[in-house]
Amino acid sequence: MDFPSKLLENAVNEMAQLPGIGKRTALRLVLHLLRQPIEQTTGLTTALDLLRNEIKYCRSCYAISDTNLCEICEKPSRDHSIICVVEDVRDVMALENTQLYKGIYHVLGGKISPIDGVGPSQLNILPLIDKVKNGGVTEIIFALSSTMEGDTTNFYIYKQIKDYEIITSTIARGIAVGDELQYADEVTLGRSLIHRVPFESSLKV
Repeated sequence: MDFPSKLLENAVNEMAQLPGIGKRTALRLVLHLLRQPIEQTTGLTTALDLLRNEIKYCRSCYAISDTNLCEICEKPSRDHSIICVVEDVRDVMALENTQLYKGIYHVLGGKISPIDGVGPSQLNILPLIDKVKNGGVTEIIFALSSTMEGDTTNFYIYKQIKDYEIITSTIARGIAVGDELQYADEVTLGRSLIHRVPFESSLKV
């Protein structure tokens, strides 16, 4: 693709690095931004700068937050003895949209995937295990996607905590095998959460 401007080419190349964005789509988006009032473009770049430089991760659950402790972990009305284990903040948002879950979360930041070079040490697994060891946790709900990587991650964590006096459960398979949690509709996701099953039972399936 030949560009009449090096500045345009650089902007398109940067935009094309985003997931699911090819060069042609990137060009369309960049040209769209050029046609907008400069205030709108400045607002976008300012928002991205603030996001990159000022975003925090909750010191308890590792979800994205504006403060050191996220709004969910900060609420005394949430049941802090029940922890729902998820891959990233998109899953927290999906589960919160059901308005059915009243516990707290633990964001792993990914899934174990040896083929991608992601091992347990690259994820927020050790802090979760420490929470269980320190007491006060009555149930761990595994809510990772039903993929090989998700199942591997669930089983790894389960092995670390199975000797402690807590309930381990997994969301019911109303979510199709291989589906990502974030794409499930609220009704299906809510039912899967309510009808969660003991994790040991899921190992026999």
